[in-house]
Amino acid sequence: MSETILLPVVENTLAHYEITYTVLECLPELADTAAFCEHYHVALDQAANTILVASRKVEPTRYALCVVLATTRLDVNQKVCELLGVKKASFADGETTVERTGMLIGGVTAIGITDIPVYVDSAVMRPKEVVMGGGNRSSKLLLDPHELLKLPNVEVIEGLAKPKE
Repeated sequence: MSETILLPVVENTLAHYEITYTVLECLPELADTAAFCEHYHVALDQAANTILVASRKVEPTRYALCVVLATTRLDVNQKVCELLGVKKASFADGETTVERTGMLIGGVTAIGITDIPVYVDSAVMRPKEVVMGGGNRSSKLLLDPHELLKLPNVEVIEGLAKPKE
């Protein structure tokens, strides 16, 4: 399979920081986590979702990319607000996410984003490998989560996410 299916900024960042990875091709209609995991037989506790969070009622808006396992729920109201230094924050809408990241929903990844802090839940670091977006809806990346630490704007946060009930 050709690596050209990755979003160019993602591919360039992977090369620049010498990140070791495997590209997984994905049918665009199966890019959303639950559908991808079911169809491609990937465990949900191996799927790392990247979510853009935006502050509310603060100008200028503060953003953070948060990477959490699909089996967890991002703690926006407490942990992310604390990290951003704001009282209120929420998931950015799809339009804002595309605008700020240049990536399609279902394929957003921390790789290639340099102007927004990236917070990775400590649970993401536990699996031997995780699957995350390739910047578009036609590719995913399979990598050792410790490879993310090669990126300059990544910080691992204990308790960024909580287990889903």
